[in-house]
Order: sequence, then C-alpha cells, then structure tokens
Amino acid sequence: MRDILPALGRWYAAGEPFGLATVVSVSRSAPRDPGAAMAVGPGDEVVGSVSGGCVEGAVFELAQEVVASGEARLETFGYSDADAFAVGLTCGGEITVLVRPVTPALDPSFAAVAETVAAGRPVTVATVTDGPAPRGATLAVWPDRVSGTLGATGLEVAVTADARGELALGATGSRHYGPHGERREDAVTVFLHSFAPPPRMLVFGAIDYAAAVARIGAFLGYRVTVCDARPVFASPKRFPEGVEVVVDWPHRYLSGTDTDGRTVICVLTHDPKFDVPLLVEALRRPAAYVGAMGSRRTHEERRRRLAEAGISGAELARLRSPIGLDLGARTPEEVAVSVAAEVVAVRWGGSGVALTVTAGAVHPPDGGRI
Repeated sequence: MRDILPALGRWYAAGEPFGLATVVSVSRSAPRDPGAAMAVGPGDEVVGSVSGGCVEGAVFELAQEVVASGEARLETFGYSDADAFAVGLTCGGEITVLVRPVTPALDPSFAAVAETVAAGRPVTVATVTDGPAPRGATLAVWPDRVSGTLGATGLEVAVTADARGELALGATGSRHYGPHGERREDAVTVFLHSFAPPPRMLVFGAIDYAAAVARIGAFLGYRVTVCDARPVFASPKRFPEGVEVVVDWPHRYLSGTDTDGRTVICVLTHDPKFDVPLLVEALRRPAAYVGAMGSRRTHEERRRRLAEAGISGAELARLRSPIGLDLGARTPEEVAVSVAAEVVAVRWGGSGVALTVTAGAVHPPDGGRI
C-alpha cells in the first residue's frame, strides 16, 4: 500500500471518502501478497491493485458499495472450474480482501499513519477483519503510542503488544483472539499491516555500474546509499535523485552504519585496497545479501585475500561473487538487472531458473511478505 498512499492522502485531506481494499490472506498460487492494496476514490479514480487484474472489477464495485453504506466487507476470490465466467483468479489460488470505507470520521488516524510511512518511520495498522468486533475498525500502533479503537480494551491491549512485535520484525499477517483479547482463541481475526522503514541498499564504488544499480534499487523500494572514497566519482550529480552519496572509505563507513537482515550490500569497487577490508566488515555483520563485482580471476584472488584476513569458510559462503545472475548482461543497465534479479531471488528463495523449465506454483504463498 505504500505506493498508493500519496493519492489516498490527497483524498483524505480533501474530505473525500474512498474505499480501501486490502489483501488480508492468500492461499496456493496468488499474484499479490498480504498487504497489497487498491482504492477507489472520488470520480471513480482507481489506484493500486489486489490481484494484477483478475478481480479488480469486482473489488471496484465492492469499494463503491462500502463507501455508500459505510460498512466494511470481507470477500474471498478463488477459481471455479464449474463456472468459467465467475470472478476469480486464473492462477488457481485464492485471496481474501477486506474492503473498508475511509473518511476522517471513520479513521481519524489515517493522516498520521500516511505521514509516518512517507517519512520512513515504523507503524503497524491493526484492522478487524472478522468476528464479533466491529469489522473494519482500526488501531494504529507506533513504538511509543497508539491511536484508534477496536471496540474492546482487552483486545486493544493484546493487539498492541503483537503489533509492536510484528513491527520490529517488519512482518504482515493475521492474528486471532478472543472477544477481549484472550490468547489461543479465534473468535476475532485482526490483520496486522506493518510498515517498517524501507530496507537499505549500500552500493560501494561510484562507478558507472553503481548509478544503474542505485536506480533499480530505488525502484525496488530500497533506501539507497552510494559510498566511495574518491570525491571526483562520489558526486550526487552522477546519481538518481533521492540516492544518498557519501564520500568515505567504504569499510570505515560500513563499520559505523547499522545493517539488519534486510540490508543489501553491493561491492562494485573490484580494487583490493577497497573491497577486501570492506568485505571483511560486510561478511561479519547482519545482511540479506552481500555481492561483489569482478571476474572469476578477481574472485579467486579476493577469496584468498579474505581467507588470509581471517574470514571463515562459513562467512565466505555468504559472498555472492561474481555478483548477479547469468543473463549475458553487457551494459551497466543490464548488469543492474542481473544484480537486482539475484537480490530478489535471494530475498524470496527463488532458483533464478527460467519459469519455463520449473514446475509448481508461480506465486507460492509464504505467509506474509513485505
């Protein structure tokens, strides 16, 4: 939903009611993950998507209905062989969508949530999807405060605790409670939509490939930083708007920078005086991906130097080098696609093999991707 918030914020500020549809669960092969959103606003303007086109028409009508009635709806869409003309998912999966009306009166916390997400700060929105609690009721949970109501104090206490736990993990999904927040009961279903700060992509080496990698990293939703010790190359003018450019020795900058299990580190320097101390630091800290550019010969020489620097076999096994998937890339832009493809494959456990030669679900559910 992060990408459609600017439009929603404008409608909300203008006092225009809109219907917000959110995917709250998926099963089998589904085109979008929990948290995917679509909204229908003034003049029947549509932003976002919940299924990539399969059920958007039906969701559009539902959104119009909930705006007119002021009441939230929960609908499940699947695939039926019995009715070829039924609205459903051609991929054979199933999604459940909550559609709720949003106005300043119904959701007074929405503007604050949108502002928090736009600023890259963490917040979790808890929404009742099913059960005796009011469907569509929301509770916004920040690390230091809450806003909104779910209709029962005990339920709000339990959801707040879980929402802060999910926020720390950056996870999105449904939780089940008793009417007053009792654990191990499933009378009430609450969807926790966590907006963690965007993951970081750290690109070291301000070469021409770095600009292309930075551009595609920003497109994928990463907060991108490019670092190089050479001021003549580390110039903001050489990189896309919004990309942070730092002049510093790479290993020194990384040693003073926080990383976590979502961080992507791309080492494009392929110069031992830069990349060996940098990779020693990178391979010993949390990161989802550590990749280094270079030829096969450079890679073998780099491995030898890293081993001499005390990097263990397990730590070396984390290194993706030469960086990227084998796409036959030549230009900086093509190399950036190769790197991005490997980052995505590592993030979701993809094989990197052409779908033509694989079997099984194209969109395997994983219980709540972000």
